[in-house]
Amino acid sequence: MTEQPRQPITYRDAGVDTAEGARAVDRIRESVRSTRRPEVIGDIGGFGGLFSAAAFKDMDDPVMVSGTDGVGTKLALAQLLGKHDTVGIDLVAMCSNDILVSGAEPLFFLDYIAIGKLDSDLVASVVSGIAEGCRQSGCALIGGEMAEHPGTMEPGDYDLSGFCVGVVDRPKMLTGADVAAGDVVLGLASSGLHSNGFSLVRRVLVEGAEEALAVPRVDLGGRSLGEALLDPTRIYVKPVLELLRGGAPVKALAHITGGGITENLDRSLPEGCDAVVHRGSWKVPRTIELAVEAAGLDDDDAYKTFNMGIGMALICAERDAADIAAKLRELGETVYEIGEITEGTGKVVYR
Repeated sequence: MTEQPRQPITYRDAGVDTAEGARAVDRIRESVRSTRRPEVIGDIGGFGGLFSAAAFKDMDDPVMVSGTDGVGTKLALAQLLGKHDTVGIDLVAMCSNDILVSGAEPLFFLDYIAIGKLDSDLVASVVSGIAEGCRQSGCALIGGEMAEHPGTMEPGDYDLSGFCVGVVDRPKMLTGADVAAGDVVLGLASSGLHSNGFSLVRRVLVEGAEEALAVPRVDLGGRSLGEALLDPTRIYVKPVLELLRGGAPVKALAHITGGGITENLDRSLPEGCDAVVHRGSWKVPRTIELAVEAAGLDDDDAYKTFNMGIGMALICAERDAADIAAKLRELGETVYEIGEITEGTGKVVYR
């Protein structure tokens, strides 16, 4: 019996469409170019992103600061609602706000997109958000990766990771070492939930109530719950860097992310100091109130789950607090005096 010739199985037959990948690269090219800084060398498509170190030449002791993060299960909500153009802002915010805590300027950003089936329109929408986040934080998007995962991810599923690199001159680096009893804690308002706590939010506000997500609500100013939950994370880089470059005597910063105020503000405290935070001294966003109410959380659990309306905390001497707050308000931030530093054991306590 003559053996029949076997039909070849191509990479596309296995679920990977390299042509769609090429189309996606073409679709995102202008978004990437919109983030360009003078230090960027070349264009996307190379094996590595190139960035000149000339920006460091006027520093006494340049220190590189890096951060990596993702968007978490907020992506599941974006996929449910079919809205993909804001989660990229979240991705950049989570990384750039982290390195800002050291006083660093974000220089460049790289992204990683894992997707079940490559869709150039979807990828272009996601990357448009990443580019917007880079513009808001002043860093260049110099490269990334789109990885198709047929057979291991559903076609409409995707996940995001980001990587940010910045620099700070060591003499100007914020360490929190000089934080002392009597200092003041200022809080910069968040835009909502940011990108933390969404596994709980989806459990208590989304699952079983999907149809209600698109209904306009009076308590949300006429917006739907779906829209409000997808509000992107606020990026604090430009106003805070302008404040620091102006010589403001800031002692420490804390990015309020997973773990809330309870498990982030303490990371900026030296041994021997507590941060006393006054609940009720700022406005909690309605989306967070809804999540807390639906989950039945007490105050202690709420304040170590959500940011509760404070996205970045700043510590300074009491004599400087009013001037720093006024400057930040001029730069567009909503600022609250939320507490003070006392002698203690390095914890956040509430009153």
